[in-house]
Amino acid sequence: MRVWKRISTILAAAIAASSWLAGAAGAQDFPTRPIKMVIAFPAGGPTDFVGRILADKLKELLGQAVVIENKAGASGVIGGDYVAKSDPDGYTLFLTTVGAVAITPNMRTDMPYDPIKDFAPVSLVVRNTTILVVRTESPVTSAADLAALAKDKPGTIPFGSTGPGTTPHLALELFQSAAGVKFLHVPYRGAAPALTDLLGGQVQAVFLDVPVILSQVQGGKLKALAAASDTRNPMLPEVKTLAELGYPNTQSDNWYALLAPARTPAAVVDKLNKAVATALGDVGVRDKLLHSGAIPAPTSPGELGAFLKNELDRWGKIVREKGIKDS
Repeated sequence: MRVWKRISTILAAAIAASSWLAGAAGAQDFPTRPIKMVIAFPAGGPTDFVGRILADKLKELLGQAVVIENKAGASGVIGGDYVAKSDPDGYTLFLTTVGAVAITPNMRTDMPYDPIKDFAPVSLVVRNTTILVVRTESPVTSAADLAALAKDKPGTIPFGSTGPGTTPHLALELFQSAAGVKFLHVPYRGAAPALTDLLGGQVQAVFLDVPVILSQVQGGKLKALAAASDTRNPMLPEVKTLAELGYPNTQSDNWYALLAPARTPAAVVDKLNKAVATALGDVGVRDKLLHSGAIPAPTSPGELGAFLKNELDRWGKIVREKGIKDS
């Protein structure tokens, strides 16, 4: 029995070693054909913009085309499910937002994938600061002014969001808790209609990502009151964070990360990670992203894995406390 046990141990080690060698050898040649980058939102949006900039640079670095495939719907779940079920060979990647892998999984009981078990982390890509904005014509000039309105008329001041469970909605929930007030939540299906109704005066305020509102702020159509972030955005350095203004625990950054299907060879993931880090370190790429309002934020696969787990736990607690359900 001892002899057979020893033989089994040796065979298992040999199989593991051969698998590792095969993966390492495959990574040396990878990629030998075009890579597909799935984006779970329509073409032309902020996620698509970042994805195309990254894809163009990765093509140059990896020597193969990186093709964007937009699979919109279900708050990113359709795209995520597609990638989770794809071959784990590095040729299908998921450029995800926080929603599809850290927020929505806490709101649904029928998720088709596990954000931790079904993906291999490659790298964080960018952080997008969430900004509290009002119309330029609004008499509100600060977050405190806005909170005072809600305190005078609880539950009646219309406050827009991009939909239940999105980062703008969660930013609103955290701001209400920190300020001890209650607004009238008006959910929209995305940033475009929320922004349109804010400009039209149908809602008093909205939290939106910097890439969505930057041109409107710079053009004088919107006033940026505060950032729901730990740090100020470099494109709006004069806009203080809510924490700086006395509203703690309001960090609601959106972020994009690159994931591969689980069981993608570690050597392939490592090669992709190095290419992403090099791409995001390129001066031209950084300038394009920063001037759009997105902050490049590359990480190691291990750092992204730990970050993803922490975000999943953090948003899960908030979703449960606020009783937020999927629409």
